[in-house]
Amino acid sequence: MLEKTRQTVSFIQDKFDFAPEVGIILGTGLGGLVNEIKIQHTLDYEEIPNFPVSTVEGHHGRLIFGELGGKNIVAMQGRFHYYEGYTMMEVTFPVRVMKYLGIKNLLVSNASGGVNPDFEIGDLMIINDHINLIPNPLIGVHDNNFGARFPDMSEPYDKILIARAQEIAKKNHIKTQVGCYVATTGPTFETPKEYEYFRVIGGDTVGMSTTPEVIVARQMGIPCFAISIITDLGVPGKIVEITHEEVQKVAAKAETKMTLIMKELISQL
Repeated sequence: MLEKTRQTVSFIQDKFDFAPEVGIILGTGLGGLVNEIKIQHTLDYEEIPNFPVSTVEGHHGRLIFGELGGKNIVAMQGRFHYYEGYTMMEVTFPVRVMKYLGIKNLLVSNASGGVNPDFEIGDLMIINDHINLIPNPLIGVHDNNFGARFPDMSEPYDKILIARAQEIAKKNHIKTQVGCYVATTGPTFETPKEYEYFRVIGGDTVGMSTTPEVIVARQMGIPCFAISIITDLGVPGKIVEITHEEVQKVAAKAETKMTLIMKELISQL
């Protein structure tokens, strides 16, 4: 894995001279943040050695280098998921690449289903903890170059970044929730009893991504911030049939607020 990471980093650095400070991973239907980036370079995933290729609608599949909030950033417009058939090492490989490119912070977004009865469709939830029900990406042969064999996860999401994001939201009159994200393999949406179970074990929202990327980032010592757009509700009496297309539409509507928070947060790093 280390050799593949170095090979990919060398390929990118040979293409252009650019040192990103912040990494961004954009979730389903949330690629519009790209419009705020002063883009300097782009690479389609197909061009990049060892990179998987996104197969999910709403995930465009390119690596973007540019400026956002006065900082050099590298953004994944489209992520990879375990349910696509990739290994967990492949799903999280871009995070390792971003680390070796020089990022100091990682910002992640996703679309998810709310199981907290206080949540409404279109809410933004700042993630302060997670429950990972996807196979752990650190299972397998360990390489000390990537960090500890048993990394501490007492603070997966950086408290300072969370506090700053809440201040930004308050200043701009943006309603935000704070809570725990439950990650499942997918690709099915949840049954009513599964929604109930996720609430019982402490979840506020459920999705199919994010935790593997954060686990790998934390192993490598990267502070993380994550925000989730609630696109549907898994609350008794409010559960309706949901499609991927509907998830994308709701995410796109709430994206402007998320973009503002992310951009101002980056400017404060």
